[in-house]
Amino acid sequence: MSEAASAPTSSAPGRTPTRVLVLGGGISGLAAALRALDAGAEVTVLEAAERLGGKLRSGEIEGVRVDLGAESMLARRPEAVGLARAAGLGHKLQPPSTASASLWTRDALRPMPKGHVMGVPAEASALAGVLSEEGLRRIEDDATLPPTEIGEDVAVGEYVAARLGREVVDRLVEPLLGGVYAGDAYRISMRSAVPQLFEAARTHRSLTEGVRALQAVTPTGKQPGGPVFQGLKGGIGTLPLAVARAVRDRGGEIRTGATARELRRTPDGWRTVLADGTALESEAVVVALPAPRAAALLGAESPGAAAELRTVEYASMALITLAYRRADTAALPAGSSGFLVPPVDGHTIKAATFASQKWGWINEENPELLVLRTSVGRHGDTADLDREDGELVDVSRRDLRAATGLDARPLASLVTRWNDGLPQYPVGHAARVARVREHVAKLPGLAVCGAAYDGVGIPACVASAHRAVDALLPGPASDTFGQAGQ
Repeated sequence: MSEAASAPTSSAPGRTPTRVLVLGGGISGLAAALRALDAGAEVTVLEAAERLGGKLRSGEIEGVRVDLGAESMLARRPEAVGLARAAGLGHKLQPPSTASASLWTRDALRPMPKGHVMGVPAEASALAGVLSEEGLRRIEDDATLPPTEIGEDVAVGEYVAARLGREVVDRLVEPLLGGVYAGDAYRISMRSAVPQLFEAARTHRSLTEGVRALQAVTPTGKQPGGPVFQGLKGGIGTLPLAVARAVRDRGGEIRTGATARELRRTPDGWRTVLADGTALESEAVVVALPAPRAAALLGAESPGAAAELRTVEYASMALITLAYRRADTAALPAGSSGFLVPPVDGHTIKAATFASQKWGWINEENPELLVLRTSVGRHGDTADLDREDGELVDVSRRDLRAATGLDARPLASLVTRWNDGLPQYPVGHAARVARVREHVAKLPGLAVCGAAYDGVGIPACVASAHRAVDALLPGPASDTFGQAGQ
């Protein structure tokens, strides 16, 4: 039995429930709290901010509710949708009204290609219209190239460019990956960011052959279990608030404005000292914090884990939400959910979402209004984020005009900045995470979870939370909201 598994549990009849302290009130911490409660533990959640939810946040523009952070969750994994149902939001789950998206590239909006895996096609013809003729011919070379050594990890862009040419990366892989990580495809780990593609590349002679094998298992457009993505009526930002209610309803305690400053081992477990000088004792602690804050707390008891976490880099970005009179937006392509923008084309925005067309619930709240949003900023390219809010609105309008012809003045605008919002997954990320967990496992009653480890999406964060709690409390209550997927 590992040291982590030897922490006290509540499974023995007549025992006092294990006291679990969760540090962080984002979706990872809240999911961990609910998991621990289902395992019979006593739970307290500490959140430094006055608001719960972390990077999931709802807001309002012109009287219409909108998401100011993530707007959807991957439904092909069960964790996030299951958590929403466990929190009483099952009746509010909604798929996008349209999945018709475009690429703004080579001076035109072009239909988003189908028949690819994160931009990597099974056949050159899948990218016709997006790539040049030369780029399409370069893809066909993949079938005759000798196998490329992939090793323990490789950058997505580096590997795909070697097999299919840089144009595939620059025109399609880069904007798709950038939409998830706000990062650089030529640095992002294929093993961590696109694991199914990594395995296909390791087990097939050519990359296109590997993609065809993936599609044979799950044909395009025939994903099991319904839609690929799900949203929530009222916004994804309502999810953490609903989970927090469920935590409280089950007897858990949540404190906001409570900053943990010190974490130390005691003979009976852990002692957490808050910024106001008070201290909390617990048998177990789940650290569900961004890597820099986790490193600061772990430094005294696990310097090895802290050193690894200090190397995690983050990308900053801004979301610009605009509200228009629908009558003024005839220039927008009808039925489209929006478009992605390859950085190679030199524009400022990296994506635009036509929220009122993508989400039926937004349109229902005010059919005379059209809400859209753009995003700006990526890892290593922060110059645009130094602009004032009004300038970000202006450059967004300029790019929207160039892409779609929309020249109307919005009724309202809202800029939401997510500084250090997205952890980066460079080559070697999985090995780094393994080292962190190896260090943490040496300390009974301690676990870590969150976006810095196993994925930045909501399902991955929930799975990370499940894994952390299960390491501390073996044999939790029956899993009612999705397996950890580890």
